[in-house]
Amino acid sequence: MPQTLQLILFAVLAGVVLYQLYSVLGRRVGRQPEDAQAETIESGQATAPRTEPESEAIADGVVLSGLAAVRARDATFELGHFLSGAKGAYQMVVKAFAEGDRDSLKRLLAPSVYDGFEAAIAQREAENRTETVEFAQAPRADLESATMDGDRARLVVRFLAEFRARTKGPEGEGVDDRRTAELWTFERDVTSRDPNWVLVHVDAAEA
Repeated sequence: MPQTLQLILFAVLAGVVLYQLYSVLGRRVGRQPEDAQAETIESGQATAPRTEPESEAIADGVVLSGLAAVRARDATFELGHFLSGAKGAYQMVVKAFAEGDRDSLKRLLAPSVYDGFEAAIAQREAENRTETVEFAQAPRADLESATMDGDRARLVVRFLAEFRARTKGPEGEGVDDRRTAELWTFERDVTSRDPNWVLVHVDAAEA
């Protein structure tokens, strides 16, 4: 989709980090090359979301559900752009967690999700362990469901990812190639001028 998302350098000033986050989810910034999955969604070649759960949104007296309900409340919403941004956010969160970057995680996660991540980081630090993550390619992202709950849009995205984790600890160094399947739930208040989506829940999923 729009211009190539810049890599976030976790050592830069907080203002740069905020700019990167702002461009990742919810903001339209013009067209840029992304992976084929996001482009096929925009062109109508991708399969439809797996589910269209009921939600409360009304247009011209008709009760809408799923993506139709989200679009009825947010005319700027584009599924392809959202999924492209969600993939960028996924990689940022995974890398920030591995590197113990609490500041970046706070900007991307709801407080309840952040607390769980922070506890795991603290335990890893107490054990004198460090970790870095490398993605061979962008994760796959598919919309699992879309709902409106009052003014809050809630989108569940299924991520399939492969990455290499390098760890160091008292026992030495290790390399672990991982494959993960997870359901991430993003929320946004459609009445807010803030275009960002926040990660509010993470579940394991079947690959």
